Amino acid sequence: MSVESIGVMPMNVDARVELKAVETQRSEQEILKASNVFAREDVGRSWFHVVSTFVFLLGCQVIAAQGSLPWWTRLALSVVAGLLTIRAFILYHDFKHGSILRGSKLGKFLMDGFGIYVLTPSKVWTQTHNYHHAHTAKIVGSHVGSYMMLTPAMWQAATPRQRFMYRLSRHPLTIAFGYLTVFIYGFCLAAFVRNPRKNPDSLVAILVQAALVVGLWFYFGFAVAFFSVLLPQLIAHALGAYLFYAQHNFPDAHVQPRESWTFVRASLESSSFIKLGPVMNYFTGNIGYHHVHHLNYRIPFYRLPEAMEAIPELRDPRGVTTLTWKDIAACFQQNLWDPEQNRMVPFP
Repeated sequence: MSVESIGVMPMNVDARVELKAVETQRSEQEILKASNVFAREDVGRSWFHVVSTFVFLLGCQVIAAQGSLPWWTRLALSVVAGLLTIRAFILYHDFKHGSILRGSKLGKFLMDGFGIYVLTPSKVWTQTHNYHHAHTAKIVGSHVGSYMMLTPAMWQAATPRQRFMYRLSRHPLTIAFGYLTVFIYGFCLAAFVRNPRKNPDSLVAILVQAALVVGLWFYFGFAVAFFSVLLPQLIAHALGAYLFYAQHNFPDAHVQPRESWTFVRASLESSSFIKLGPVMNYFTGNIGYHHVHHLNYRIPFYRLPEAMEAIPELRDPRGVTTLTWKDIAACFQQNLWDPEQNRMVPFP
């Protein structure tokens, strides 16, 4: 007997597809369980990435320090060193998450030392970043380890000074000079002043950075300090500060009230996918696959693309952005979360 003969109209193709999607929709716990398949490290592969990255980085810095080379060669090598510093930072970031070299004493020695060098000391990074993963996309408290977010109502209730500081924290120049603002001040000076006993390595990071730059300048000249350390740090921290920003402040971001907040939804709807080519994916350590990383931070950076491809819920992320000027400008225009419009909006 056909459906027509009993008075029921057949479904069209779109309705069948929609019904199938409803029938196959997985719960949040099932999505998390599916991601655990990729949270397995290949230790040999991890060490290959760590050793090759640090060798390339140190090589670029040493060659960039050579005064016998033309300035433009030293500049190019310095830029590459800055990008490699970003990649090395992602390795440090993954190590602190326990996704690579878990339990390795040599890995800990290397990564903790690198954290001091890049002004992201281990203690303050662990405190703030772990909190960020547990509370991302919540209006209240989301500023720890990330950029503060206000609603229009909160903006109207804020004092002039609070508004100024909020604007300042999100200003493009603040992010462009992240070396000074986000890292030297935020991760080191402010953290040490806030709790000297808890964050002594923040003071150590400032002293080491100053000794390194001033020492190279004094003994070998400003050009050596600039091309080998200072410029790579400026580039890495500027790009790093922007990546922090664009990962959770983008046009299609969704922010949830605490009472309806869920970890998986925050990961998939409040973390961007920064679409990059293979070269920039290498230098940024696949951190553009941020929605995948937030879903399961135990996934090593080199398995993030694999996880995105294999898990259907990750293939079509809510927020997609790039490092083009147009998309960067669009991200900087998203400053407040409007719960009435259910979207990010510019300042009034």
